[in-house]
Amino acid sequence: MLPVQDTHGNARSGIPMPSTVKKAPPSSVRMSLSGPALRAPYVPPMGSGPSSNPRHSIYRSQNANPLLQSTSKPNYGRTPLHNSTRRGSIWTGNAAIAAPSGSQTLKDPRPIRERAYQSKMRQEIFSWLHATGYEISIQTLTNITGKDYRAMFQHLVNLIDPCYPFEPKVRFEDEFQPALRALRYPFVSQMDNKWLAAPGSMHSWPALLAVLHWLVDIGKARLQYLESEDPTLQNVERMPEEFHEPMHHQALAFEYFSEAYIAFFHGADVFTEQDRALEVRYAKKNERVLNDLEEQKEQLAQLQAELAQLQTSGAPLEKLQKAHGYLVSDRAKFHDVLQRFESRKKHLIDTIAHEKAELNMRTTNLEQLKSEHNKLLDTVKAQNLTPEEVARMNSDHETLSRNLEELKHKISETQKAVMSLEVMMTNRGAAAEEALDLYTNLLSSLGLFPPLPPPFEGVDLTLQLNLATTNVSQLLIGEDIRKVIKPTLSAVAELKRTKRAEVESERIKVDNDLDQLTLECENVYEEVREVEKKVVVLNEQADELRDAAQQESMVSNAEAARLERELAHARTAALSSGMGVKSRLQALQFDYREQQAKIARLKDETIRAIAKNSNEIALFKEEVSSRLRKLRDFVEEGG
Repeated sequence: MLPVQDTHGNARSGIPMPSTVKKAPPSSVRMSLSGPALRAPYVPPMGSGPSSNPRHSIYRSQNANPLLQSTSKPNYGRTPLHNSTRRGSIWTGNAAIAAPSGSQTLKDPRPIRERAYQSKMRQEIFSWLHATGYEISIQTLTNITGKDYRAMFQHLVNLIDPCYPFEPKVRFEDEFQPALRALRYPFVSQMDNKWLAAPGSMHSWPALLAVLHWLVDIGKARLQYLESEDPTLQNVERMPEEFHEPMHHQALAFEYFSEAYIAFFHGADVFTEQDRALEVRYAKKNERVLNDLEEQKEQLAQLQAELAQLQTSGAPLEKLQKAHGYLVSDRAKFHDVLQRFESRKKHLIDTIAHEKAELNMRTTNLEQLKSEHNKLLDTVKAQNLTPEEVARMNSDHETLSRNLEELKHKISETQKAVMSLEVMMTNRGAAAEEALDLYTNLLSSLGLFPPLPPPFEGVDLTLQLNLATTNVSQLLIGEDIRKVIKPTLSAVAELKRTKRAEVESERIKVDNDLDQLTLECENVYEEVREVEKKVVVLNEQADELRDAAQQESMVSNAEAARLERELAHARTAALSSGMGVKSRLQALQFDYREQQAKIARLKDETIRAIAKNSNEIALFKEEVSSRLRKLRDFVEEGG
């Protein structure tokens, strides 16, 4: 159960009052428990900074909770417990939220008459008193005296409110019920001051013991509350670095005003240190948020840059379509290359088979020749030849050997020539393939793949190279280059040049129209500037007329005041000199009426001039708006 708030708790603050404040004369009469009349507290608006004029903050603080009074300051906001000049109580014992009256007596729901419950209350009171440094024995609570009860009561009340003003010279009976009313004891109406004479009696002790037990519960609740991290404590030292509770803002504001108040009493008018400390605290509070904000701004800038890049770049679908077209053309080229290599592979396989067959045939011929050579050797050995025949046969053999060597040499040279020609043919074929690839890419980029636009519907400009064929006329597959392809390409180039000339002439025409529109826009802008200059001149004239009218009005007012003074003087003179001055008075009255008529006329003329100028300005604005609308419609129609 938490104690109720003290709406004037800070009135007991130890902050010194300024010397300029009028002090009340000393009086021996005890102050009223309801406290002096206080003016309404000023609550600063949430989130507002410190006031630029702190001299107006000498009235009481608005921290109304009696448990929160200066919890973080031991030297300020507290009244010393052992002060020789004690202040009177300002507890609002008879305030608006008072204890129930006699007609609304509340019945205590606790079983205070039961012995078990009384034993429990005595044990809790004994434990709390020992925990708070009050030495007492359990027998004292069994046989209580009035002095012991008063000491325990005052100790428990001081634990709840250390600044409660107990008077040693005052009878305890006069302080008992006011203190309970100040602490909002709900059953104070059941208390009887006569019980305090003998608190240990059977009829009084249960209720008085219940009072002590209630004070113990309130003290425990206060201690638990003060040791908690509740924001309503307004303890600056326990505040987190980042906070959003309004109480934390109020705690910082109270800290600032307290320090500024102390500096003010030391003669300072500018509270630089307090301002700097408050700024540093709020900067520390907002540090993480500011860092997050900077990171979010950087991410936003990156995302905006990516968005701008995506918006300025082409559509992804177009890029994908273009890439798809390239892939399709590459696929077709790859299939052509595969077919070409397949044909070359087939040709090489046939060549290898032919060479193997020829090798086998020559191997067979070689074996036949060897067998014939052996037969011839056997025949030669079997014959009886003369030396001349042997010499002639040797010379024939040598001649045939030389002829054979010459033929072999010619065959090797022929093979080398054939190999070089094949290498040259391969290089030329690769160059021709690269030229055909470049030609095909140009056709793809120019959009000249079949079908061609009219009048070239039946023409196919694509060419294919077939290096696997042995027929020279079938190396290049496609239309005839000289008769079909070159004339078609020349016709297409001529057609493109004609279209380019037409587009160039159209561009020149559009540029001419655009230059004319720009010139017309500049002329319109010149007219607008001239009209603006006229408007400025008209405004200056209107200001001059208004100033002149004001000056004339001031002169007329001065003249009217002078005439009134003269009229008053004339009246005074007429009263003193008699009826002879009536004619002069009438003349002055006539002049006064003329001046009033002149003032009214000048006011009417000024109002008419202002209305005329306003009408002209409105007409000018409408005219400029209509001109601009016509210009915009004209530009949109031209675009």
